Parts: sequence; structure tokens; C-alpha cells
Amino acid sequence: MPLTNNVIIKLNEITTLIEDKSNLNEQEISEIKLIFREILKKGERYDVDEIESWLENEGSWTNKISRVRVINLSHYIQDKYEQTSRLKIMPDD
Repeated sequence: MPLTNNVIIKLNEITTLIEDKSNLNEQEISEIKLIFREILKKGERYDVDEIESWLENEGSWTNKISRVRVINLSHYIQDKYEQTSRLKIMPDD
């Protein structure tokens, strides 16, 4: 599934937010998590492999460890969101 324009805008927001892409700090990690959570809450979906490809091709994410960290965060938030969504639709009885 290709990334939507809204997801690409959010990825650009993350890119702009991170000053030192070779070393993510805890504040930046929290912000990245919030951005991915916001994407999912708005009903958007993303493919983690597409995010990986986008980060590799974007140009400023030259540090592989930082790219992998962002990819792992996107996957973690997506899995967590999907698990919570399934719990919300189960009946109470």
C-alpha cells in the first residue's frame, strides 16, 4: 500500500522535527510516537516497509540506526493501536 499524502506530510514533519538525525533523544522519540498515533487516530494507514523506503530515499536520514529506530516506532505504534482497536469493538457480555 503506497503512502498517502497525509502520511508523507507527517513524515516530513518528523524529518523537520529531528535536528540531529544521527542521535534521537527521548523528547524526539515521544514526538515521533505522537505523530504516528495521530496518523492512525485520523483513520490513515501506512505500510512500515513503505516508511522504510521513504526514509532511505528522503536523503537526510543517512544514519541507519536512526532510520531503523523510526521504523520500529512506527511498527510499535501501529501494532499497539490495532490491538487496542480490536479490544474496543468486542461486546461487553
